[in-house]
Amino acid sequence: MRTLKGQFKRKGNQADPAPSRLKYRLQRWMLTPGIRFGLKYGVPLCLMLAAGGAFLADGSRREMVGDNLRALWAAIEERPEFMVNVMAIDGAGTSVAQDVREVMPLEFPVSSFDLDLAQIRMQIESLDPVKTANVRIRPGGILQIDVEERRPALIWRNHEGLALLDDTGAHVAELGRRAMHPDLPLIAGESADLVAAEALALFATARPLGTRLRGLVRIGKRRWDVVLDRGQRIMLPQDQPVQALERVIVVSEVQDLLERDVAAVDMRIAARPTVRMTEKAVENWWRIREMNEGGL
Repeated sequence: MRTLKGQFKRKGNQADPAPSRLKYRLQRWMLTPGIRFGLKYGVPLCLMLAAGGAFLADGSRREMVGDNLRALWAAIEERPEFMVNVMAIDGAGTSVAQDVREVMPLEFPVSSFDLDLAQIRMQIESLDPVKTANVRIRPGGILQIDVEERRPALIWRNHEGLALLDDTGAHVAELGRRAMHPDLPLIAGESADLVAAEALALFATARPLGTRLRGLVRIGKRRWDVVLDRGQRIMLPQDQPVQALERVIVVSEVQDLLERDVAAVDMRIAARPTVRMTEKAVENWWRIREMNEGGL
């Protein structure tokens, strides 16, 4: 009994191992993931930012840091693997290639970081003879430019002279003389370039007329006149001009309409086509009529 009482007495004199209420809450708070992350990363980051802010508070130190960064960036830009030394142009003729070089006065070598490829492509495509352009930097420091030129499809005679148009009516180049492109069809009149596709359809329809076809004239920005040799004209309507021209060609093939002394075939009113004879044919007709009346 004395031994057990002594043991209980010694245990009663020992300190309670359980933590205090404040220490317990502090330990639980430290186990929170957000608090642990903040102490592990947030506090060092704040200390670094504070140190950096204190260092950059001085203007001379800020200027020194800026100079060092610019020097580092310049050293990276001017590395040999990033330098462009030559320009290559494919798909363009001699004159178009020369125009491309004139709109891009680059001085080589130049860093690829200083080249705006999108802007270069827009400058090249702004040239009239260029339909599309692809710009890229090839290995070996080559600025590669692939050009697709517009193909002339029509000659447009306007108040400024002769101009070459592609199949969409886009301007390709000025033309000095008609004889430079005798194989291309001719259109004339104000705003004729805006309906180039319709003009090409009419030229395709008029192919049976052969060499008699001289060209198309746009009248009043609304409709076409087909001009033939011997001063003949086919006056087409504003709507469905191709179908009207087909009707005239069919009648001409059957009855040789355009081989007669016809000055114009007026198809502007589809329900009432009109044929206007030449002055000589009218005079002959009146002479024959007078002779017939005199004989009666």
